[in-house]
Amino acid sequence: MESEIVPVLTDLAVLVGRILIAVLFLAGALQKAIDPTPVMLLLSGLGLPVALVWVALGFNAVAGVMVVAGWAVRPVAVLLAVYCGVTSLFHLIPDDPWQMSIFIKNWAIAGGCLVLAAHGPGRYVLRQPV
Repeated sequence: MESEIVPVLTDLAVLVGRILIAVLFLAGALQKAIDPTPVMLLLSGLGLPVALVWVALGFNAVAGVMVVAGWAVRPVAVLLAVYCGVTSLFHLIPDDPWQMSIFIKNWAIAGGCLVLAAHGPGRYVLRQPV
């Protein structure tokens, strides 16, 4: 009996993990859509084009939906890990403990994305539209 339950619980854990990771990126997309100004200020302060906020918003939204749905999870999770690594650099401010906490959390999220990339979406995925 236990050998029958373990795969179901494993796939359920992968589904819940996928959803939790995706919610972070979907919320980031929503946050950028509602108030893009903080990200635009950050980008302009670093000499980067402020229009990158829309690229980030689109990437966050599409990647989040794909992870929830279970579509192309492995490559999307790798891209999300890279995204987390790159965006962590915006928070590399050693004199600011709050920003350093975000820096470390980004790397932890990248680790979760890499685990997802290694193990795939599990059993519970939505059928891809034709």
